[in-house]
Amino acid sequence: MNFALQKTLELALIIGLGLLLQKKVAKQDLKGLKTLILSVALPATIFVALLKIELKSSLLIFPLLALAFNFIMAFATKYVLNSTLPANEESKKRTLMMLLPSLAPGLSCFPFIIVYLSDEYLALAALADVGNKIFVLILLYMLAMQWYHARSISKVKVTMSGKIKNLLISMLNEPINLVIIIALVLLGFGLTLSSFPGFLENTITKMSLIMTPLVLLFIGMAVRIKSKEFGMILSLLVRRAGITFLLSSIFVFLFPALGASMILLLIVFPQSACSFWPFAHMSAVTAMEEKDEQKEPTFDVDFGVNILACSLPFSTVLIMAIFSFSEFIISPYVLLTVALIFIGLSFMPYLIKKIKRVKQSKASLNYNTYAGINTNTQISDEQ
Repeated sequence: MNFALQKTLELALIIGLGLLLQKKVAKQDLKGLKTLILSVALPATIFVALLKIELKSSLLIFPLLALAFNFIMAFATKYVLNSTLPANEESKKRTLMMLLPSLAPGLSCFPFIIVYLSDEYLALAALADVGNKIFVLILLYMLAMQWYHARSISKVKVTMSGKIKNLLISMLNEPINLVIIIALVLLGFGLTLSSFPGFLENTITKMSLIMTPLVLLFIGMAVRIKSKEFGMILSLLVRRAGITFLLSSIFVFLFPALGASMILLLIVFPQSACSFWPFAHMSAVTAMEEKDEQKEPTFDVDFGVNILACSLPFSTVLIMAIFSFSEFIISPYVLLTVALIFIGLSFMPYLIKKIKRVKQSKASLNYNTYAGINTNTQISDEQ
C-alpha cells in the first residue's frame, strides 16, 4: 500500500474513534483537551522540532511569506469571497474579512506535517506561523476596532496603544509563542535538545509524542455541525481553498527547483483552518456594542461560530487528501487545475440560485402578461 495512503487511513481511524466518543464527551469538556494540546503537547513538539534546525537569516522568509499570504487573502475575501453575499449583509461580510484570511495551523496542519513530512518542516511551519500571528493578533484587532469606532454611537475613547500593549502581552503569554522565542534564543547560543540533561530531554520528547493522537481525537470529538447556513459556508470554504491552491501553483511555477517536501509544505500550510483569535476580537466588539445598545452590530458572531465549526473538519479532510495524493498534487499544472475546479464549484450554488430567480421572474412576468391579455379581452367583449 502507498505510504501516504496508509498514513491517511491510520489518522482517519483515530479521528473515527473521536467521532465515536462524541456522545461520551460533553462539548464544554473539549476545552480542557484543547488547553492540554495548545499548552503542553503542541509547544513540546514545536520546541523539539525547532532545536533540530540550523538557524539562518534566510529562515525569515517563512514568516514574511505567511504575512504576505494573509494580506492577499484579505483582499481576495473583500473582492472575491464576499461577492456572492447579498449587498445588505454587511455584518457577515465583515465577519468573513476577519476569519477567512486567518490561519490556525496548530490544530489543523501541524499534526499532519510531522506525520507525513518531518520535524524540520514542522519547525519551518512554526516559524511561518509567527507572521500569521502578527496578522491575526495585531492587525485584525486594529481592523475590528477601527470598524467599531467608525460605527459606534458611544463617545468613549479607547487608546489603541493600550489595547495593542495588552495584545502583545497576551501573545507572549501563549505557550507556543514563548516556546518559539526560547528555542530561537537557544539556537542563537548554539544549543540543541541534546544539550539538555537526559531526564529533561526525555520528558520534552515524550510530551511531544502525544500531540498527534490528541489532536486527531479532538477533531473527531469537536465535529458537531448543525446549521442552516452549512451550504453557503461550505461554498465559501471551497472558494477559499481554491484561491489558496491558485497562490500555491503560482509560487511553484515561479520556483520550479523546490523539493517535493517543501512544495507540500507551501500547499498545506495555507490550507489551515480559520483562526479562533479573530472571533475573540469580534466577540469583544460585540460585547462593547451591547453596552452601547447599538442596534446594528458590526459582526455576525453566530455566523462566525458556524464558520469555525465547519473550517476545522474541512481543512482536516483537505490536508489529508493532499498528503494522500502528494506525488500527484505537487505538479503546478495539477495545482492550477484543482484551483480552477474548486473556484468554479464554489460559484455553482450561487449561479444555480440566480438562474432559478431569473426563471421565476420570467414565469411571473409571462403569467402577468397572460392575465392582463385575458382581462383586456374580457372587458372588450363586455363592451
